[in-house]
Amino acid sequence: MKRFTCDELVEVVTAYFEDALDQQARHGMQAHLARCEGCERYVEQFRATIGVLGDPPPEKLRADVYDGLMSAFRERRRSS
Repeated sequence: MKRFTCDELVEVVTAYFEDALDQQARHGMQAHLARCEGCERYVEQFRATIGVLGDPPPEKLRADVYDGLMSAFRERRRSS
């Protein structure tokens, strides 16, 4: 099972929601989320954003808006 750091998790969260991670990485991410409250909160915020938008952001938003959201999520994670 892959062990994720918080920074690695932030980089693959979109792949996680798109079900694009292999089984080993997915289990590693879930294990990290089970022990890291900050990342769990981050993923829930991301999930809520996707829920409001309907589809995953890359398919609904212009590239500059998507980049701004991703940057805000990363910055929020660093400040937590």
